[in-house]
Order: sequence, then structure tokens, then C-alpha cells
Amino acid sequence: MTVTIESSATVGDLIEAAAVRLDDAGVFYGHGTDSPVDEAAALVFHVCDLNHDQDATIYRLPVSAEQRERTAALLANRIESRKPLAFLLGEAWFAGLPFNVDERVLVPRSPIAELIMNRFEPWVDAQRINRILEIGTGSGCIAIACAYAFPQAEVVATDISADALAVAASNVQRHDLAARVQLVQTDHAVGVAGEFDLIVSNPPYVPAAEQADLPREYGFEPALGLFSGADGLDSARRILQDAPQLLSDHGALVLEVGAQWEALEGAFPTVPFTWLELESGGEGVAFIGKADIHVR
Repeated sequence: MTVTIESSATVGDLIEAAAVRLDDAGVFYGHGTDSPVDEAAALVFHVCDLNHDQDATIYRLPVSAEQRERTAALLANRIESRKPLAFLLGEAWFAGLPFNVDERVLVPRSPIAELIMNRFEPWVDAQRINRILEIGTGSGCIAIACAYAFPQAEVVATDISADALAVAASNVQRHDLAARVQLVQTDHAVGVAGEFDLIVSNPPYVPAAEQADLPREYGFEPALGLFSGADGLDSARRILQDAPQLLSDHGALVLEVGAQWEALEGAFPTVPFTWLELESGGEGVAFIGKADIHVR
């Protein structure tokens, strides 16, 4: 497939032209962007080495013929392959931070980012967070963002996948956090020692039967990070069962299960989940204090 962008004189023009191509192609958005314009902006900003924190004058900057050609090539690849843009770029942003990503991990997109940037307030006392555990770290984005948000805290991040942990290790190195972020290869939290003031997890939660119905983009991500049993809750069950033994007396669990939140409530009727409202969108992120995790 050939994609041409002939008349894009500025960054804004290039974004607009790219968005039209994406919209016409009917690609799926859900891996860090949610519209043709958002995805086009992410692509063009990467090609032009721009920062989203810069002021609006950047949209009037001129673009070179090389930048137009690179944008066209990436668009063609995105449209033809249906591979998520982050994998084509080798990078994704989460909680305002850049991360290395490839097909060994999920593209970072959890709404937990908003909570991290707010230091989980008012749900936790940030001054009492000294140890954090992330279960199922993937690229390491949640663990690393937590390390930035709680500079006094030690962070332990687990994953069963050696491939995922290799990506996470590259991100720990990228952010120079090896002294505070420990990566552990294990099944959920098996063998993890000590108590934690906060456990955070965005585990797999898609029911296995839904795999065939997902857009092609999801086929480039590891199934291990997406699917978790017939009802999607196998991993969440493990985490809820293990959490009381891992949390300090004042500790809490933040658990994301997306659209499966009602099913999780039905599976654990004795747990008073608090479902957090998110300004940036998203659903199914629960806060549960240790004292409220009554698992039978």
C-alpha cells in the first residue's frame, strides 16, 4: 500500500492529513490513542521529535520532505499490518513518561496512570507508602511510574514472562531506577517476601471466549497479558486471595478489571469494592483496603 501526503506544509497540516488516512482506513484505536487525530498526532510528534508539553506554536512548524515520507511510510505500515502504532514506533507514553515497548508486552494504556499521577490521593496517605508491589508488570510502566510518584518507596514488580521482564528491565535502565525497582520472575506473587503498603495490578481480564472477536490489533500483543480464564477473572481471584498476606495493616490494593467489574463483584459478594471515577476515562479500577478484603 502506498500512502502519499503531498501538501503538508506544517506539523498541523501533517497531522490532519494523517488523520484522514487513518479514518478512511478504519483502523482500531485502543492502544494509547482513541481517535484518528490522537493517533496521527502521536505518529507525527514522534517523526518530528516533538513533545506534547510544548505550546501550540509547534503546530505551525514546517515539516521537511523526509518527515512527510517517514510519516507516509509509518501510515502505510499501520494501515496494512494493523499493528498498534506503539509497536511500530518502539515506544509508548504512560503517566507522562516514555517507555520501550514491543510485541513481548501489552501497549501501556491503563487508566491507573491517572491515579499514579495523583499519588492515589485521597485514597492513600502518600507519606505512608514505603513499599509497593505491582503484580504482572509487563513493560514495567506502572512500577516505574509509581517509583517516580513515591520517591521514598521501594517497588517490587513481578511477571511470569521472562520476555516481558526483559522489556521491563530495559525501561528500569532507561529511567535509571535499578536501585529502587526490583523485577521478579514469578507467578503472581509466589515467593515475594515482606509486607507492602500498596499493591497495584492491571492483570489480564478478558474472557477467553472473546479472543476471536477482538480487532486485529490485539493479535500482536501477548495472549498471556490479555486473557485469564473463561470469565476473565482467574488472575484477579489469585490477587484478591493473596493480598491480605502481602499487605501491611494500613495497606491497600488497587486492582483493574475493566468491563469485568460487575462479574468480579458477583464473584466476591463479601468484598466492598470502591470503584474509582476517572477523569481521563476508563472503568473497572477498584480500591480495597486490607481490612475489607474478605475472601471466602
